[in-house]
Amino acid sequence: MRALAVMFGTVFALAACGERADAPAPTPAEKVSAVNPASDAEASVPVVLNAADLRGVCKAGLAAIHGQNLSAIEIDGLEGQIVNASWRAPVDGGRRRAQCRVDGDIITWKQVGATNPEQDRWMNQSGDPVTRFVLDGDAITINTTLPDGSTTAEEYSVAAEQEAR
Repeated sequence: MRALAVMFGTVFALAACGERADAPAPTPAEKVSAVNPASDAEASVPVVLNAADLRGVCKAGLAAIHGQNLSAIEIDGLEGQIVNASWRAPVDGGRRRAQCRVDGDIITWKQVGATNPEQDRWMNQSGDPVTRFVLDGDAITINTTLPDGSTTAEEYSVAAEQEAR
């Protein structure tokens, strides 16, 4: 009987040594987005892109994010380190508008002028896709990690002189 009590005591003690399962493990997108805090504030990492590169990166990023051709995205202006862009809405022919900024190697964007004001937020919160870029001369590679962990990569060619208008 005493041996049985020691055996059960040992089993319970060993069971208590395992990992706690209180919180679910973060998704791949949450791990990637952890480097970019969920905030609507200005970019926390100093931007090292010049104005032409910033326009090109945002143009390529928005094209990839919204499934548009690069030529469809028009850069409407620059407000400090925020790029204003628009493109023809594929469904109703109106204009979709967005703002874009770069935080390190992450492209962050927000819709502008949505009918629901809650949709006009920076897409940098847990559960949002994470879009990163690699700039190599005129070539811009856009890598997107979706909340389910799947990834996509698109490559664009954006000449700086095309964007400097």
